[in-house]
Amino acid sequence: MANPEWGNQTVLTEFILVGFGNLPELQTLLFLLFLVIYIATMAGNILIFALVVADQHLHTPMYFFLGNLSCLETCYTSTILPRVLAGLLSVDRTISFSLCLTQYYFFGSLVVTECLLLSVMSYDRYLAICNPLHYAARMSGRACLQLAGGSWIGGFLCSGILTLSISQLTFCGPNVIDHLFCDFIPLINLSCNDPHLMETLAFTLGFLFSLVPFLLIIMSYIRIITTILRIPSTIGRQKTFSTCSSHLIVVSIYYATLLIVYMFPTTDILNDFKKSLSIIYTVLTPLVNPLIYSLRNKEVQEALRKACGKFILGLW
Repeated sequence: MANPEWGNQTVLTEFILVGFGNLPELQTLLFLLFLVIYIATMAGNILIFALVVADQHLHTPMYFFLGNLSCLETCYTSTILPRVLAGLLSVDRTISFSLCLTQYYFFGSLVVTECLLLSVMSYDRYLAICNPLHYAARMSGRACLQLAGGSWIGGFLCSGILTLSISQLTFCGPNVIDHLFCDFIPLINLSCNDPHLMETLAFTLGFLFSLVPFLLIIMSYIRIITTILRIPSTIGRQKTFSTCSSHLIVVSIYYATLLIVYMFPTTDILNDFKKSLSIIYTVLTPLVNPLIYSLRNKEVQEALRKACGKFILGLW
């Protein structure tokens, strides 16, 4: 319930996103840096998605999920970086309540979807390495669609519940969000309502849609590593480790930053640290995913060479 002392105060209709406003001397440099990152992220992920769709040799479960991940990262980046770039160019950093809520809804949806999709991808690798004889049957086209579709639906459903709950809150105090974008914790901290109910709801959903997938990933990789160690051939072990190491690197970075930001209590000391960590999972992870996941793979490199060859021949 809202505190009655706030009853006569004006309900806020807009917020101020601080972003990098406390670093005025670096605005131009940061704008150029994030612009290059945004262009590279969009180009890399759109390229991977296009290759997966166009090349028949990439129509396998692993690349189907990688195509979904690239599509997700393209949308994910576009919910955050354009607003950050606009804030670096403009003195006016205000954002309406409705636009702030919309940004959080899509950001939250895509974060949860990525958590679920990464667990699906680890399950795919688990089946391919630990149960290769059953892989084709369990990872049929229908099963892949169900797993990918369930990840997207689960992400948007979870974020929809949180966004609807936030829309029912009253904001009548400070309107300054010391963050790069509209996120759950900064918004709750500005609310006039008792935060305990929202924190309980967020913890429950976070446990179901973030921590549980992370634990499933850990369990999958324990089984994968155990199976790899049984491979008698050194070359075979190296090849299998190479296939899975990229996924494990991305998962470790992604989940580590998410858990620190959302599971640790927010204090004045940790606020700036969490703000810096948010750059990792919102900006850097989508940037490196195409390189770590796909462009290192021989199949993708071959598909890229074929696509470039067709493009050059088309020019002639």
